[in-house]
Amino acid sequence: MKVKIGIAPEKAIDGVGRPTDVGVGPLRARVAEAVVRGGGEVVPLAEAEGLVWLLPGGPQPLLDTLDAHPDIRWVQLPWAGVEHFGPAFTRPQTFTCAKGSFAKQVSEHALMLILACLRDLVRHARTPSWLPIDPRSLGGRSVTILGGGGIATELIALLQPFGCRVTALRRSSTPVPGADVTLPLSSLHSVLPSTEVLVVALALTPETRHVVGAPEFALLPEGAVLVNVARGGHVDTEALVAAVDTGRLGAAGLDVTSPEPLPDGHPLWSRDRVLVTSHCADSSEYVAEMLCARIAENVRRFGLGKPLEGLVDAGAGY
Repeated sequence: MKVKIGIAPEKAIDGVGRPTDVGVGPLRARVAEAVVRGGGEVVPLAEAEGLVWLLPGGPQPLLDTLDAHPDIRWVQLPWAGVEHFGPAFTRPQTFTCAKGSFAKQVSEHALMLILACLRDLVRHARTPSWLPIDPRSLGGRSVTILGGGGIATELIALLQPFGCRVTALRRSSTPVPGADVTLPLSSLHSVLPSTEVLVVALALTPETRHVVGAPEFALLPEGAVLVNVARGGHVDTEALVAAVDTGRLGAAGLDVTSPEPLPDGHPLWSRDRVLVTSHCADSSEYVAEMLCARIAENVRRFGLGKPLEGLVDAGAGY
């Protein structure tokens, strides 16, 4: 018997967008195809035992849906970061998200930001006259990555040809593949003085909000580089601006900011040692493709009673 999967919204809505933005329109049709590919059938929510949730916004609509349809046993969320859905994770349903699905493109973006920062790309791009600037090489640098998930693993693989010394800090004690050293996040202050490139690639939780702030910038060696491809809330923005202005931080590459979107006129836009990309490390097409692959595989596993991919740890919040 095919597993019965509902999709919210139940009908396509006008508009095309990423799952992280609107998650509607043609995406819903692709999700329905993925459900069928995984061996399931798309049914009304009233008949569903599994649910693919595509609606943006906060958790309340999802909570209301689960209250109205108690037979739903599994919920697939389309985002890698699910910090806004904490209240749902106390429910008895199994929740999965897209963590790890988008890692390849995001890790490529992180590498690009690292190289751009080391080679002063923003100053080169903004200077309307000849201005030779000595580049800094990535080769042999000490790189610290906050996070031990898919982005960290993929980035470490990309760093291999550069001969970097990679330290990964994570919540779990499980070694991160390819890292020279894996330490608990509580070791952050002990490794910062020897960190030349600091990459933020971990989930946003109450414990990791402002994990990088004034005390952390003060511990970094002068001229270090910060790259953030996780969430803007991981970094204290005021402390970041101050670290750039004093020269403590050599450069910053940010795909995410706080606030986000970064408003026009914000100090970060005018700093020639800060490269901001507008939360675009992964493309809409890539996100849709990877999300549908995750959905198809999880529908298959759900039907067979096997462990699902991208399980949300209710205690950790991601």
